[in-house]
Amino acid sequence: MSERQSNDQARASLMPNAEQRARLRKVRRFKDGLSRYGVGTAGLMVVASLALIFLYLFSEVAPLLRGSSIEVTADYPFGLSESDDRSRHLVLERYEKMGATFNDSGEIQFFNVDSGQVLASFEAPGSDRLVVSAVGHSVPSDRLVAYGFANGQASVVRENYELSYPNDQRLVTPDLEYPLGEEPVVLDENGQAITDLSVQNTDMGVVLAGVAKDGRLVMGRFRMSQSLFGGSGSVSATRFSLPPLPGGAEVQDLLVDDSGRFLIVADDKAQLHFYDVEVPSNAHLLETVPTERGQVTAMEFLVGTLSVIVGTETGSVSQWYLIRDDSNRFHLTPVRDFESLSGPVTAIAPEYTRKGFAAGDARGQVGLFYGTSSDTLIIKSIADRAIEQLALSPINGRMLALDDQQRLYIADVWNKHPEVSFSSMWQKVWYEGRQQPEYVWQASGSSDSFEPKMSLVPLSIGTLKAAFFAMLFAIPLGVMGAVYTAYFMTPKLRGVVKPTIEIMEALPTVILGFLAGLWLAPFLENHLPAVFSILIMLPVTMLVVGLLWSRLPSSIRNSVSEGWEAAILVIPLIMIGWGCVALSPYIEIWFFDGSMRQWLTNHNIDYDQRNALVVGLAMGFAVIPTIFSIAEDAVFNVPRHLTQGSLALGATRWQTVMGVVLPTASPGIFSAVMMGFGRAVGETMIVLMATGNSPVLNFNIFEGMRTLSANIAVELPETAIDSTHFRVLFLAALVLLSLTFLVNTLAEVIRQRLRKRYSNL
Repeated sequence: MSERQSNDQARASLMPNAEQRARLRKVRRFKDGLSRYGVGTAGLMVVASLALIFLYLFSEVAPLLRGSSIEVTADYPFGLSESDDRSRHLVLERYEKMGATFNDSGEIQFFNVDSGQVLASFEAPGSDRLVVSAVGHSVPSDRLVAYGFANGQASVVRENYELSYPNDQRLVTPDLEYPLGEEPVVLDENGQAITDLSVQNTDMGVVLAGVAKDGRLVMGRFRMSQSLFGGSGSVSATRFSLPPLPGGAEVQDLLVDDSGRFLIVADDKAQLHFYDVEVPSNAHLLETVPTERGQVTAMEFLVGTLSVIVGTETGSVSQWYLIRDDSNRFHLTPVRDFESLSGPVTAIAPEYTRKGFAAGDARGQVGLFYGTSSDTLIIKSIADRAIEQLALSPINGRMLALDDQQRLYIADVWNKHPEVSFSSMWQKVWYEGRQQPEYVWQASGSSDSFEPKMSLVPLSIGTLKAAFFAMLFAIPLGVMGAVYTAYFMTPKLRGVVKPTIEIMEALPTVILGFLAGLWLAPFLENHLPAVFSILIMLPVTMLVVGLLWSRLPSSIRNSVSEGWEAAILVIPLIMIGWGCVALSPYIEIWFFDGSMRQWLTNHNIDYDQRNALVVGLAMGFAVIPTIFSIAEDAVFNVPRHLTQGSLALGATRWQTVMGVVLPTASPGIFSAVMMGFGRAVGETMIVLMATGNSPVLNFNIFEGMRTLSANIAVELPETAIDSTHFRVLFLAALVLLSLTFLVNTLAEVIRQRLRKRYSNL
């Protein structure tokens, strides 16, 4: 037997027989199926995880989309102590079990809301011997009620609730406080009856504004002094009269603000009169404004008394602001109109701590409205008679309505998130104290009267601004570096450069943010000319060095191996960078009068130390490894027969890069850019530490910004769970996730089209 035959027999003996081949095919099919279903299952789990994230975020956001509701749970005749006694003011305490009514006889009754049973009864100071002629109240949060009498006197009371827990059961005990003592004070020194009355608690004491029987406007500032041992002392008073309404108009209603500086009067000619009463000796009428909506029938301040709600005989409901002009003068300005009620507005009840209110009309309708969102939340008919009084609880969960037949209606209210609407988050809103509509994010303040401003526009623009400047820095360096490293650099040098840049991605972003905020930001502020000099001089230096290199004799150029030319640039670039920094003070002296930052300020360009320039450099540094790694792999994996064919046809290496390499690698390069953009959009720690976190609305490179992710990181730990602010932060997270999802989906579509277009090369 020949050697060849023996080798064939040996190989045949090693070949599997039919049974073994069948067993191998079965194992292979099992492995293929396991891999196919394993990969498919993993993919489905990724999709399911993403869907669950969306579902969870939406579940937290969903309550923002729920509409308000008013559900009447009970109604009954509201019995008073006297048949001709009527309620003039109605309140509801925070536990929503006890109400109080201030009657026109001077009696104050606390009652059980569910049954109507009177729990306690008090008399207003002086009402036992004087005739009550007017009743006025302050904003709900101050709980002041004033009684005016027929002899020109007035008394002020405040309802109070003592909380105790006997036998582990909550017990609310009602009582009255007397801010000006238990004796009436004189408001009108002429002794005329007070026919209308308004009261507010101010820093100057209790301010009373009233209308005397003869039509005069009278005001008084009263302060209760403290005795030596802490008890109540005497009441000091400053009384003064105001100029009469022009044109012989008669007063229908009046309100004094909680600073005691302004008085708003509604007359019988569908006009509002705005008085400046800050200086009693110089109290004067600032302006008269026609309502243009009909005769005013109800008028109340919202919490904070910066805006007033006006209801008219036509059913219109509007909000008016006290707006300061450029000359520091206030004007009463109509800002927004709400959906009209079906009849004349008869009652308005502001909320205690929010910019919302309820309004009732002469046909039994009640509406819930919210100022900031310009939203009419709900209008519902709850009675067949005119609504005379409305009361909202301090927690806005229950409402009392009293009709003109003294029948009381108790309603449950769901109105948890009225501050939020599409217009309040994505359109300009005219906020209290502002001169015009604006985009503003300022979700919390120092007082209950603060108006939350939750526009997502500044945060979205800030997110795009940070990503834009980061990509402006990272894309050229990442893509060009990838092309050079993959196509021009020697393999040995590439083996050092590529892992070094890729390992940069493992650097914690909190470290980059820390360095950017504490070192880079002050450095850039002190060397601003150097920054722009480097941006100009480094490209010029590379071109000059390249030109000089090309002019050297071939013997010198051939001494450097192909692919090592980049090493020649290291020393010139370092020297140019050092030179720009060293010359920075002199450039400021030569061109910017000694300070470039002051020069920018003088030319109306704001400069913040932690700004978009700092974020662009720091976040760009974090994004470069992502772009570089993916783009470099895409360029390096371009088939060699394409580049060799191009070179063989006479194209230069640069022409080959532009005409063959870049088009072929474009799907991968585009994916690299989109991955970098997604990283920049979602970055948190760098923008949190390297910017001033100011939600400004511009693309000024010298100002900071606040991004969606940084805002969530800053405010979520401090907000109350299930509050509107809490849910809006989850909405911001949903917007951020949706943005990245849409960008990545669009990027994948474009990548697939590019891949299909250049797959035939």
